[in-house]
Amino acid sequence: MTSTVGASEATDDPSGVSPDEVHRYLNRELSWLDFNSRVLDLATEPGIPLLERAKFCAIFSSNLDEFFQVRVAALRDQVAAGIDRPTADGRTPLQQLTEISERVPEMVARQESIFLDQLVPELAEAGISILSMHEWTADDHAYLEQYFDERIYPVLTPLAVDPGHPFPYISNLAISIAAHVADPETAERRFVRLKVPTVFPRLIQLDEGRFVPSSHVVAAHLHKLFVGMVVEEWAIFRVTRNADLTLEEEEADDLLEAVELELRKRRFNKAIRLEVADSIGDEMLDVLTRELEIDHRNVTRHRTLIDLTTLFGLQGLDRPELKDRAWPPLTAGRLFLAEESERSIFSVMRDRAILVHHPYESFQSSVEVFLEQAASDPRVQSIKMTLYRAGGDSPIIRSLMKAAELGKQVAVLVELKARFDEANNVQWAKQLERAGVHVVYGMVGLKTHSKVVLVVRDDGDQLRRYCHIGTGNYNSKTARLYEDLGLFTCDTKVGADATQLFNHLTGFSKSEEYRTLLVAPRDLKRQLLDLIEHEASFGSEGRIVLKCNSIADPVVVDALYRASAAGVQIDGIVRGICTVRAGVPGLSENIAVRSILGRYLEHSRIYVFGHGDERDQPLHLMGSADLMPRNLDRRVEVLVPIEHPKHREWLDKVLELDLRDDIIRWELQPDDTWIRRGRTDVFEPDAQELMYRWTSERQLQVRR
Repeated sequence: MTSTVGASEATDDPSGVSPDEVHRYLNRELSWLDFNSRVLDLATEPGIPLLERAKFCAIFSSNLDEFFQVRVAALRDQVAAGIDRPTADGRTPLQQLTEISERVPEMVARQESIFLDQLVPELAEAGISILSMHEWTADDHAYLEQYFDERIYPVLTPLAVDPGHPFPYISNLAISIAAHVADPETAERRFVRLKVPTVFPRLIQLDEGRFVPSSHVVAAHLHKLFVGMVVEEWAIFRVTRNADLTLEEEEADDLLEAVELELRKRRFNKAIRLEVADSIGDEMLDVLTRELEIDHRNVTRHRTLIDLTTLFGLQGLDRPELKDRAWPPLTAGRLFLAEESERSIFSVMRDRAILVHHPYESFQSSVEVFLEQAASDPRVQSIKMTLYRAGGDSPIIRSLMKAAELGKQVAVLVELKARFDEANNVQWAKQLERAGVHVVYGMVGLKTHSKVVLVVRDDGDQLRRYCHIGTGNYNSKTARLYEDLGLFTCDTKVGADATQLFNHLTGFSKSEEYRTLLVAPRDLKRQLLDLIEHEASFGSEGRIVLKCNSIADPVVVDALYRASAAGVQIDGIVRGICTVRAGVPGLSENIAVRSILGRYLEHSRIYVFGHGDERDQPLHLMGSADLMPRNLDRRVEVLVPIEHPKHREWLDKVLELDLRDDIIRWELQPDDTWIRRGRTDVFEPDAQELMYRWTSERQLQVRR
């Protein structure tokens, strides 16, 4: 069985894809839609508390927004450029867009049905209502009129279209109101657009449990904006624009300045989707599609609220009985004991490495404390770190600035091209530079996605390098929501590799072979392929487990197919995109793929090869890299071997729980569909809850 690259080169087909390859891979974009459909499934689960189900309905919308801004936009750009080269699954960009345009309306219709027919009645029964205009009482009208006059009216800016005023710019994802307004005396008529500002809540609370959308409040008072005129009709709409950045890094003298310029330009990117109320008139719709230069096929009609991310506004309600029972994060056992005895984290790391599992174990009492102590410790001489997404009001950023102000050498690689966090990272970069931190912006043509911290400390007897290598971003907010792993170690080989990595990233040197770390794009893909091939040599005694966010690299997929054909049992625990076909006779009989979804976003990457180490014993790898071309070929990624038996036991437990036959999960079928497995009356056993219980029991044992 040849790799995709080899087969593509051998074919006479000018598209570059052999007919034999077409059915070997699932399409990346359609696989992502399958993932978002699974997210929507969570909004229907009877065992999940009501407000959490509403949250999953909102997440579905948020995910779909990003999909259009990035993936659909990229496909449209390819079509516009005349690119018709198919992807590994055999679909051209136009064919992918056609299938997306067929599936998305069905998914949105299903979401609206779930919202209107299930969530709305159940919310009402629980005393929570999002009211339509016809449901407002006289008292509601009086309150909302006063609210409009005092809080909303002063910030509104109606924009009329006439010979002196061209069609206004429509912001990406902004809720807007289109209206036709007429002068009753002259019959003169104008199209007007009104943006609903985000300076007030999307849902305005009338009293406990009763809400109205702010856009409806604005619409109900349009007459106050057009005094003496007649508002003939109005409709709510929303535009989605291409949100990708186009950077010519090789030509940029200053990457920070180039990113800032592109961010300013991005707001004027091409419109790719128009969402409208189902009741919109044909004339008004024609105006919008014409002025936005958008095809009617790219219009989505809604019979309920446009943009159900509005439902995030219900999460602030003090209704604990309608939410998940809290799972307070625990301080990892050895760190807890260190706190009790007032030992530093460096002292604990010198005893042996520490593995932490977020959010079951606290990010604050591990990663944040590590950097806080490094910043304050007079023995620490330097701190180096990669920063992909930091989040707002970051304790980690504060620690880095404090360290620089205290005279330590601090170098931070800020990835300015982290999608949708570009503006945030630009601001952090500026603040860090002002505090005296050495800030670099990565390598030309590559994103730095690795999660690495290197602290150099004078321990008296010698200089030691203390490292943290993780699977998740150094973001205090998402660390409470994303399932991730982190390794703290002062292993000399890991420290030497981390030093080499940072010298390569911040300096001007060619990367050398790493002794312990697996680093992309230099070696990681080749090393993974070698590990898969080595496992295949053991035939039916071979074993591979891959827990990751995505599998989409055709060369890796081909290697897995070859290992499957050799008899290796392969289990994929893949949250999102998966282009591997599972259980297909003659192709992947020994490959099984499942997806785990729940209250936490499964984000860690764990790769286990049954005969992967030098003694043909199990090799456990953990780190930042998914199995996608962008991760393996176009990003700086790091995986680290996990060597301590207790840490391997922990990773094995994660995989054991995720692979249990009785848990709630979604399984990929040989016909490429996903089927939910497990009990349907309750959301249990839940792998995440089982993991939390096991973690709690382990920590109690350590503390006794």
